[in-house]
Parts: sequence; structure tokens; C-alpha cells
Amino acid sequence: MNILILGSGGREHALAWATLQNPKCDKLIVAPGNAGIAQIAECATLNIEDGAAVTEFCAENSIDLVIIGPEAPLAAGVADTLRDAGFATFGPSAAAARLEASKSFTKEICDAANAPTAAYGHFTDADAAKAHVRGQGAPIVIKADGLAAGKGVIIAETVDQACAAIDDMFGGAFGQAGAEVVIEEFMTGEEASFFILVDGETCLPIGTAQDHKRVGEGDTGPNTGGMGAYSPAPVLTDEIAQIAMDQIIRPTMAEMARRGMPYQGVLYAGLMIENGLPRLVEYNVRFGDPECQVLMLRLGAQALDLMQACAEGRLTEARVTWADDHAMTVVLAAQGYPGSYEKGSEIKGLDKLPEDSFHMTFHAGTKAKDGKITATGGRVLNATARGATLAEARDRAYALVDGIDWPEGFCRRDIGWRAL
Repeated sequence: MNILILGSGGREHALAWATLQNPKCDKLIVAPGNAGIAQIAECATLNIEDGAAVTEFCAENSIDLVIIGPEAPLAAGVADTLRDAGFATFGPSAAAARLEASKSFTKEICDAANAPTAAYGHFTDADAAKAHVRGQGAPIVIKADGLAAGKGVIIAETVDQACAAIDDMFGGAFGQAGAEVVIEEFMTGEEASFFILVDGETCLPIGTAQDHKRVGEGDTGPNTGGMGAYSPAPVLTDEIAQIAMDQIIRPTMAEMARRGMPYQGVLYAGLMIENGLPRLVEYNVRFGDPECQVLMLRLGAQALDLMQACAEGRLTEARVTWADDHAMTVVLAAQGYPGSYEKGSEIKGLDKLPEDSFHMTFHAGTKAKDGKITATGGRVLNATARGATLAEARDRAYALVDGIDWPEGFCRRDIGWRAL
């Protein structure tokens, strides 16, 4: 098979790595890719949010399957254009992608499906939003309605903080994403990520993970795109996963189908778990980043078979085979992230790190220049490892971190602390 993966982050490097483990893959192209991906696959320059350009590229390169990594091309309808042209595509339609592209749409679907989630209000006006906050009190959660690269969520500890967040959002801090705001009750409990493949009808759970959103150790400081993750998530037991499937996932998917927008792709449900019961925090319509890195290291070659079955509507015949193991990924970010940070610093030592089915350093924001690897983003590398226990996976992941010579970077040293 000839396969095209769209994206340039650590998620896409992990998807590319897993795809290449499968002998079914004859040729792999990643657009636009990054320095790490370029070491294992062909990279192409392509506007991945331009459905016509992507479709033309697929025709020219005899592509058999397209795997769409990030949310922006999905929201732009690239999957629709590809499917209309006859290309097998892993990723939902633009209509279905509204589950991530609009928080208020998701809440509306949850209401219709009776799916347990946080109480909320939806606002297009700052004064009305602030009045709601004052009536509810704090802590309270302020969310930009649209896509904000995982950063449009503010957990406000006080009413003043909440009002400042509302001003920031309506003031353009998140661009168009903050033109509308959803305000939610603050849910207590432990959060975990649940990943399900959906082919329009069949729902197949494929794994659990737990992300560390806050920049500081002990889960302190501002939210980020994610500073590390591990899989499986012990808090998401088989019993709780079954409740989530019965009360949240399947009713949501049935409501989407009823509205004429059947879902096809990976559904990532962020769940808040308290007293053995899950409630939905939010949906994402693609693999989490960095959760994808730990899932792909554990799934290996079967990941491609599962994504292909999903894209072709054959999930009823698919099975997930999990080894009894654990994986952890530690994000190395540029000093200053998630605020302002320098670009262009050199990263050394990567060529000496082990690369096998137990150790992989996935690149997120990197570029190759004059034979050197340089940092180009906020989150730059994902040191990822597997082990028989989570402690063993942690020790291997941090051994990778310690082998990287990059004074301009930093990481959290407590990834996995809740489970460990």
C-alpha cells in the first residue's frame, strides 16, 4: 500500500513509525513532516488544509490510504474532499469534526444524547458571560468555543480570574476560536483519555492514556498542549470504560448518525472519573498529542490494520491485541513554553539514542539544517519508552531524556506520578 499521513508533529511521527512496522506499507509519504519523520519516510511540501491540493497529490502518487493527523484539516473538510474523490481516508467529515471544532455543538449533542457532562452556558457577549460567572462562583472553567491548539481552556480559581479569561477570549487572545465562549462547572475527579475507532456504525475501543496538561510538576502552572503521557490509565478500569461506552460514546455516535453526520475516524474522549462514574470533559476528533505516542508504541504494526479497517467501514471484523505492558512519553519543550520561547537552538545526542520497539524519541517541533537538528516549536521532542511495568517504562523514557544534549529545553520530571 501507498500511504499518506498529513501533519508535522510528534503524533504524526508516532503514526508514521507504527505504520512502517506493518509489512503492508510499501511506500509512506508524510506532508509536511519534520526532521525526525524525514529519517524514516519521504516528506512532501503540501498545504494540508487544501482538500483539492491533497486530492491531486494522492492521485499523482497512487495513494491507497490517507491518515489525517491534526484537527485543522478535518475541520476544513479535507476528509470530505478525499472521500468524494474515492480515496480511503482515516478521519471524520467536517460536519462530524464539529465535535472538536465547536464546544457548544458538543454540548448540544450531549444534551440530545443524555450523555453525562458538566453543566454549562454558551455566550457570545462578555458581559453576559461575566454575569453567569458571578452567579456560579469559582472555581469554574472558561473555554474558547473553537479550535485553539489545545490551549483554549482556562481553569479559573477565582471570579476575577474567570472574568479576565473572558476578556482575553473576547479580546482576541485565541483569534476566531474565542469569538464564542463556553463556561462550564468545574468537575472534580481524575481525568483520563479514552480512544475509540468509529467507522460510521461500529465503535471499537483501542486504548486508554493519561496526559499531563499543566507545565509544572505536581500539575501546577498554565495548561499546555501536553507535557507527557502514559498508557494504560489505571483509573479507567474495564468497568468504567464499559459505562463510558454505554452512556457517552455510543449515544453520541447514534445522535451524530441520526443528524446525518455519521462519525468515521478516531474519537478521543476526555473523561473525568469520580466515584467510579465517568463524565465527558470534551471530545477530540484525532489522536491526542502526546497520547498517540504511547498508544502507537504499544499497538505497533496492528495500528495500520485498525486504521485501514476504520477507513473502509470494516471495524466489525477488527480486533485489538494488547500486550500486558506500559508506555510513557516525556515531552521536551523549549524554555519559556507555553509562553514565548526561542527557536533555532541546536539539539545534540539524538543519533546516539536507542531506536527500537521499546525506545523511540519522536520529533515534534524540529528541523534539519546543515546536518544539525534544531528546535522550531514549543514542544520539540517526545522521549517514549515501553516496559513490563510503568516504573520500567518511566526509567527508560527518562534515560532517553538524559541522553539528549539540549540546554535550551526542559521537561517535567514527574510524568506518571498519579499512577506511580
